[in-house]
Formats: sequence, C-alpha cells, structure tokens
Amino acid sequence: MITADQVLQGRAAILAAAGHHPYARHALWRGAPARGYRHDGAVVWLLPAEHGPAAGAIGPAAAALDVCVALAGDGLLRAGQWVHLPRVDAAWLPGRLPVVRHDEWDFLWTGTPPPAQPGEERVERLTDADHPMLTALIDAAFPTTTSRPGDPRVVDWYGIRDGDRLVACGADRSRGDIGFVAGLTVAPEQRGRGLGAALTAGMTRALLTRHDTVGLGVYTDNVGAIRLYRRLGFTGTLPRSSLHLAEVKEGPPVNAGRRAGAPC
Repeated sequence: MITADQVLQGRAAILAAAGHHPYARHALWRGAPARGYRHDGAVVWLLPAEHGPAAGAIGPAAAALDVCVALAGDGLLRAGQWVHLPRVDAAWLPGRLPVVRHDEWDFLWTGTPPPAQPGEERVERLTDADHPMLTALIDAAFPTTTSRPGDPRVVDWYGIRDGDRLVACGADRSRGDIGFVAGLTVAPEQRGRGLGAALTAGMTRALLTRHDTVGLGVYTDNVGAIRLYRRLGFTGTLPRSSLHLAEVKEGPPVNAGRRAGAPC
C-alpha cells in the first residue's frame, strides 16, 4: 500500500512539486497522463509504458526508493520495466527492490549556447533519405545505442559528412519542455578529430533556438565525454541511477516506521 505525503495528479502538478527542475521537464512528456507522489522531499512519477521508463524521481534517493518499493508491492511497477531515480546506493536494494541491471549516469543541461567549435558549420539536419547511412554508421560505431532510425522518440537526426559519407550523427530526442541530445556517434577512424565536439555544439545551438534548455545523459565512467560536455557549457548536473526491475515481491508501505532507504 502506498502512503505518500501527497498524491499529484497530472504533469502540471508534478512539475510544480519538482520545482520545474530541468530533468522533470524532460522526463514528463507533454500530453501524457502522469501520476506522482511526494514523500520526504522526493517527487516520484509514473508514466505509461509506451513513454519509456515506467517511473522517474528527483529529490532524496532513499525517499524515492521507498516510494518505488511500495509501487512495486502494489503492482504498479513490474518486472522488465526501468525506473530512473536519484543516485541509489546498491546496498539499499537487496530484499527491497530486485533489479537485473543498475546503471549510473548523469543528466547534464545547459541554457546557454556553447563556444563555437571548429567544424561546427558542417553539422546539418538529415532527412529520411539518409537513414541507410545512419544505420550503417550506428551499426559500425555505436551498435548498443537505443537511438536508431525509425525510433518514434527521435524528432530529428543531425550529422556531419565527409564527401558523400556520413561520419558523425546524433539524435534530437527532445520532449517535454527541453531539448535533448542523444546517440552521439562518430565513425571509429574519425575519432580524435573534434567531430564529437562540433556535432554536440551544433546540435545544442540548433535546439536552443526552440528550447530554453538542452540536456543530455552520460555514463559516470565516461570521463572524456563529461570533460567535453563541461567545456561546451553543460554545467548543470543531476546524478542518476537506472534500475531494470526483476521479479518483485510485495513491499512495505512508504511510511513503514523505519529509516527511509535503510537496508532490510
């Protein structure tokens, strides 16, 4: 049973409770039904399965985890779904929220145009006719990415050509209220030539003409990419944990009479 300090109905109410944080503005799709919970300073929300992660949260990680444990216990979070939470200590999970994968990453954002980068003028918006080249580049350079041609989450593709060949690409996966850069890919033999910086800067500049903020996600161990993004102005940082849920058992209510987030 879920016992929260406040139940929040709809995107506007959740955003207000979250202080219109850039991550919440990104995660909560316009027009998508959403239900939220506020508990001990955390704001947790549920989205329909077709909108990606089943749940997201900002605020204290222990309180957010408590809500997700209760949601799983009530059957509102199920095996196979992803939840994006504040950075969670893996020691808190055993016996509470079984997971089959635990990724740590940072959500970065900026509201200012990046410094001009060499080669940025080569960045162009791609068309459907470029999808075969996009697929070939992604298969060769970034086969594990979830951003691919035909993905309905992608608004536009951008790229850099070398003659008639595509050597770098990135997906505009903007949603909610902010722009979002994803799937940045550079051909292996072209790396180290500044194409990643040029592509990121060009896409960020383009998205800032339509949004007041642009965000992206980066794994915490990708130190080189983080250094680049900082140099390009992505100084806002929100540490995240993504949990892929395994089979869950009934959990305790949110207000269970013990310290939030304490291991069982």
